[in-house]
Amino acid sequence: QVQLVESGGGLVQAGGSLRLSCAASGQPFSSYAMGWFRQGPGKERTFVAVINQSGGTTYYADSVKGRFTISRDNAKNTVYLQMNRLKPEDTAVYYCAADRPFPLLVPARYDYWGQGTQVTVSS
Repeated sequence: QVQLVESGGGLVQAGGSLRLSCAASGQPFSSYAMGWFRQGPGKERTFVAVINQSGGTTYYADSVKGRFTISRDNAKNTVYLQMNRLKPEDTAVYYCAADRPFPLLVPARYDYWGQGTQVTVSS
């Protein structure tokens, strides 16, 4: 079992930045690949970024490539999502997820999820 708690969401103007954090507890954090997903109002949950267990390999959705950066600190059991040049269309609830296979880009493949943190980008 892995427990995940996201933080760092909020309201920001377009062009601004936010850093999301996801703190993990339970099983050894370093054995899990970590993903970030988002779900906008009335939309399905979609892939944002994923990072492997060591932090050496990452993948991004095309819509965030070059603006968002996923990273992890295994000593702190935390994964981050640095979001720059935010756009109104980035408005969503952001979720972190954990599982051992890598890379997993489909939400249904993940066993462990956080509760989500709201990100709202105003125009």
